[in-house]
Amino acid sequence: MTEKDELWVKLNGQTARLDWTELQTHFARGVVIKVTAELDLVDVAVCVARDDVAKIDQWLDDGEISRATDADAQQWQDNNTEFWAVVAAPWVLVQQK
Repeated sequence: MTEKDELWVKLNGQTARLDWTELQTHFARGVVIKVTAELDLVDVAVCVARDDVAKIDQWLDDGEISRATDADAQQWQDNNTEFWAVVAAPWVLVQQK
């Protein structure tokens, strides 16, 4: 198994389902990153953990990842949104379920 595969397996094992109330503290700290459904959450976490700036910048430019906004938080609160989440310190990466 390659190093990347090992990191992917590790991060995959650290994913969890969370609801908005469990993310509020992280949002308040400004560390919640939204990941679109088109991307694999764990693949993104691997790139973040490896500080793959080129790939991260591409996703940011394409709007496939972004920091959660106040409008997102309000919508998530209103809808009691559930997420698939993983920590790639210092970030908490989330996808809506």
